[in-house]
Amino acid sequence: MEPTRAHCPPHCVCRRRAQPQLLRDSRMSTTSPATQPAAQATSSKADRLAEFLRAEAADGETYFKAKFIADDVGLSPKEIGALIVQLQDSMQDLEIEKWSYTGATTWRVVPT
Repeated sequence: MEPTRAHCPPHCVCRRRAQPQLLRDSRMSTTSPATQPAAQATSSKADRLAEFLRAEAADGETYFKAKFIADDVGLSPKEIGALIVQLQDSMQDLEIEKWSYTGATTWRVVPT
């Protein structure tokens, strides 16, 4: 178990003992990423991240840092950072905002 992060709010994703293993099976594909068109791969990544955020925010607001959810979503922290900016404007069912910065950006996600 990782030590508790003092700078995160109590309901932050990184404070949980056992991270949900959502979408683990959907990442395993028989098609290699090199054979997928770039737009389809980006859309698939955005869809995975959007589904993860919806699941995390289902019970109310949640906070996360990309580096702590990267393995659960199957993306790098850099990919998550780029996609989350796109999802801020395109997701009507979630409010996504940059909440703070302490070593990495903390994002706040709230269902609308």
